[in-house]
Amino acid sequence: MRLEPTTPLHSAQDALRVLETVARHATGVTDTELARRTGFGTARLHPLLRLLRREGYVEQTSDGAYVTGDALTRLGSAHRREQALRDKLQHTLDRLRDSVGAAVYISRYVDGEVTITQYADSPATPAVNEWVDFRSSAHATALGKSLLGQLDHNGRRDHLSRHKMARLTSHTITSDRLLLSRLEAQPPTVPVLDLQEYAVGTVCAAVPITAGTTAGCLALSLPLEHAHRLRHAVDTLNRNATPVLLSLAI
Repeated sequence: MRLEPTTPLHSAQDALRVLETVARHATGVTDTELARRTGFGTARLHPLLRLLRREGYVEQTSDGAYVTGDALTRLGSAHRREQALRDKLQHTLDRLRDSVGAAVYISRYVDGEVTITQYADSPATPAVNEWVDFRSSAHATALGKSLLGQLDHNGRRDHLSRHKMARLTSHTITSDRLLLSRLEAQPPTVPVLDLQEYAVGTVCAAVPITAGTTAGCLALSLPLEHAHRLRHAVDTLNRNATPVLLSLAI
């Protein structure tokens, strides 16, 4: 299965540039002025503005100027910022789950361990049954391999030295040499797959959403009978990952 490179990082960086420009103009700024100050043409600027408006980071006044929105105010406040971020991310994940038609997860590499920080599922899109702790099965999961792929060689070796590569299914890679070779060859912007490596009957994919110095990824899981939807689901995940990365970066 050939997967396209991810684009959320560049889109989030561009959106942040627009948002920072809006924030510097307390009384509002027109799209013409935004285009001049950011250097973005109309074809690039307008989709970014639509994204920022949809996420509540900017608002448009009656005279057409853009000002910062309530979502930015809540995330920018030191008081209860963490809860505001969780609420914002959960809303985005719920929407993404419905768009993709799959359970979706945010995972980050914190203090040397794989951690799922938030997820969104439903009766129609159930989450993966964590039958083996995700912290000890990074070698077999899409999200784990995505996070390991964002570490340097020594970081990967350190992780594998602390977690035995157990065979979870007949598809699981248990050779550290083979896994490290595949991670080295995997372009960092291309989604990572798990085709029944963690659990029989489940396929998964993950895309990187690193914000700051902490490796992170956005992942999805599907039952094997929906494997034919995987490529389309990953494409949708790619296109909609920017709001997640944007929230983490603000």
